[in-house]
Amino acid sequence: MATTTQKLLQQLENESITTRKMLSIIPEDKFDWQPHPKSMSLRRLATHIAELPGWVTMTMDTDHLDLAKNEKVPLANNKVELMSFYEGELAKGKASLQKASDKDLTHDWTLMFNGNVLNVRSKEDVIRMSLNQTIHHRAQLGVFLRLLDVPIPGSYGPSADESFM
Repeated sequence: MATTTQKLLQQLENESITTRKMLSIIPEDKFDWQPHPKSMSLRRLATHIAELPGWVTMTMDTDHLDLAKNEKVPLANNKVELMSFYEGELAKGKASLQKASDKDLTHDWTLMFNGNVLNVRSKEDVIRMSLNQTIHHRAQLGVFLRLLDVPIPGSYGPSADESFM
């Protein structure tokens, strides 16, 4: 029977396939486009998606994050930078899970803002949340790309832009 860390590692790997497909089709000439003033730019959204596998490492290596003190991730300037950043964060996240035990996942991890506790969850829950964030923001990216008339690849099956044979 697979351990929890093995299951999380497998999910991270499975989601990376679709994430790579989505990040690789972003048109560089639209990096600064945003569908609404309250929305992130395409560049910011893509960079955020690329950074999320690194949250596995942050979660395993720390016991908290204060969002007010969190360092801003530099935005990618092109797809080469974006994909390189993603692959690096993914490799770090996988390495952290490969050396973790299921017991390591039971420890508490705290999210704060200016020292105020927003929530306390197990490290396993935080890693699952980061995987969910990847899926959520990847779907958001799909909407952005659809609005730009970029054909969308399938995630868990074919998309409306792919033939159904």
